[in-house]
Amino acid sequence: MYIINELEKMFPHLRYRSGKSFSWSPETNEIFYDSGKSTKTHSWSLLHETGHALLGHNRYDTDLELIKLEIAAWEKAKEVATSLKITINENHIQDCLDTYRDWLYQRSVCPRCDNKSLQQETIEQYQCFNCHMVWEVTPSRFCRAYRATKHAKKSSAVFYATDNS
Repeated sequence: MYIINELEKMFPHLRYRSGKSFSWSPETNEIFYDSGKSTKTHSWSLLHETGHALLGHNRYDTDLELIKLEIAAWEKAKEVATSLKITINENHIQDCLDTYRDWLYQRSVCPRCDNKSLQQETIEQYQCFNCHMVWEVTPSRFCRAYRATKHAKKSSAVFYATDNS
């Protein structure tokens, strides 16, 4: 990927490492990229992860905050792409953002009444506006939307697994 050479020149404080997927590690200040076949979408993903790095993204506290970070990283990626005379397809960006929107939707659906709700005080907890059920979700965005539910006045948890993939 010629783009890696260009990015390394532009941002010598960042380290680019071959890996199995595209990701930004704020702990090690490294951007990992899929070293397989080089395509336009690979370049776009690399620019996106560079956007996270340049913006100093290192954590998020809510699902909505994660989506805001993803949008900001794509905006930064478009800025960097412009300086490299690359155009990132807007449909590609929206397709990528849709994966986060779909993930958020799956987490927000009440396991009891299917009402859509908002996250509560912690990243792992939701409460239904309709039936008041409380459920917990995994903080990971890389797994199925498992939801552990608690009735508002009970302390024991009942586990529900949903597979909407």
